Amino acid sequence: MSGIEIFEIWIMAFVTLALFSFLYKDNPLYKIAEHVFAGLSAGYYFGLIWDTVIVTQLWQPMIGGKWELIIPGILGLLMFARFWPKYSWVSRVSLAFYMGTASGIFLTSQLHGLVLKQMQATMLPLVNGDGFGAAALAIIVVIGVISTLAYFYFSKEHTGALGVTAKVGIWFIMISFGAHFGYTVMGRVSLLIGRVQFLASDWIGSFSQIF
Repeated sequence: MSGIEIFEIWIMAFVTLALFSFLYKDNPLYKIAEHVFAGLSAGYYFGLIWDTVIVTQLWQPMIGGKWELIIPGILGLLMFARFWPKYSWVSRVSLAFYMGTASGIFLTSQLHGLVLKQMQATMLPLVNGDGFGAAALAIIVVIGVISTLAYFYFSKEHTGALGVTAKVGIWFIMISFGAHFGYTVMGRVSLLIGRVQFLASDWIGSFSQIF
């Protein structure tokens, strides 16, 4: 292991331990690591956007003859008008185009990616040759979708059959939230395990190279 590799490992270990020090209390080491991470992230994303958007998708195509891209380029420049309060209203033009375009793309993607797929999953045949488990799952999906939609139906008071259906929908919503939360926790735990393994293997292993 070369000296540069050992130096990199110790820098990584210092930042990791500095972040872990927040478990005790807020301290200057944690603030240093936090600010370094925020600065590096901002610099990385600035370079990424500059290379993949400004250069690749705007400047190079314009040089190649697609001069109509000057319109989105100007709209992007207008966003910087917010730095001058007197002319900040100009940026609203760009924001209006961005919000309209983003809303259209988002609604279309959600319609095709979630709504239609959910409707298709709700309309599966109960008897399709896959056995009792597939039929039971199809029934559960139908009950979950209908009861969840009933919970969000506010034009009528949730009493009687509608109230019972809405309560069933609450259970499905809570199960969904719990599954998403558990998935998020497991992802964070895997990151923690990775950092602990790095400290226990790479960092502690580097002591033998130094001493």
